Amino acid sequence: MKPITVAPSESRHQWLMSERPQSRRQASLGRAYSAWRGFARNRLALLGLAIVIALVLIALFADALAPYSAYIGDLRTTRLLPPSSSHWFGTDDQGRDILSRVLVGSRITLTVVMLVAVLAAPIGLLVGTVAGYAGGWVDAVLMRVTDIFLAFPRLILALAFVAALGPGIANAALAIAITSWPPYARIARAETLTLKHSDFIAAVRLLGASPWRIVLRHIMPLCLSSVIVRVTLDMAGIILTAAGLGFLGLGAQPPMPEWGALIANGRLYVLDQWWVAAAPGAAIFIVSLAFNLLGDGLRDALDPKAQA
Repeated sequence: MKPITVAPSESRHQWLMSERPQSRRQASLGRAYSAWRGFARNRLALLGLAIVIALVLIALFADALAPYSAYIGDLRTTRLLPPSSSHWFGTDDQGRDILSRVLVGSRITLTVVMLVAVLAAPIGLLVGTVAGYAGGWVDAVLMRVTDIFLAFPRLILALAFVAALGPGIANAALAIAITSWPPYARIARAETLTLKHSDFIAAVRLLGASPWRIVLRHIMPLCLSSVIVRVTLDMAGIILTAAGLGFLGLGAQPPMPEWGALIANGRLYVLDQWWVAAAPGAAIFIVSLAFNLLGDGLRDALDPKAQA
């Protein structure tokens, strides 16, 4: 491929924002640069992005950042100690450092979030684009199945699936993913209905492209940005659902420091030793807020109407 060069007299900004790109690469980079400029203008969105990046780094280096073991404590000397310089978040009923357990628990939360995003988003995107493009009885069947899933509260449906599959992180992530894909299917279907009658889809169809090729290569990429925004906005709900399953004992099993399970353990001491439940609760609140701020910023940056 011939390398793309920018004329010395032309700044990189002007090259990226050119209204007449000379190549597909320049057009793609220009769209990404324009989206980033719109995103960067939102200070709260940048704050959310910074918190999410911090969550990822903490999850990756949790073992090195944790000052104590997240699984071993001393019942005789460190049981239910209040926050101090030695234990910033205090200790739990087993003498374990709560800060260390919250840091290590971030890895479990991030794992569940990533598994749900990887499983639910592609399913919803595929179902929605196929239903919108095919129409007829295919659309009716797929949308009625989607309506059935939407008729049940997410947590109740997740409880039913995880009770059938058995407790555990993988089963909890699978249960949440099964209940999370319908909104993505609805969004993808709505956008597909507006795209399938456009001129460029008609041109591709006249060139002999099969329906599957049109859906996979031309329609799904155009629906991807809206689905990404919705996934980001749903992360807070996914975290709360995972914490709810952990609170009820159907998520990560002891002694794994899952945030919902930490709150369930701290509810026994919430009146006298409030710090046992406060630290994981604050972690859930901050991370959920960060994903909401990030999703709002992405929605504004990737919305073509706002860019127009």
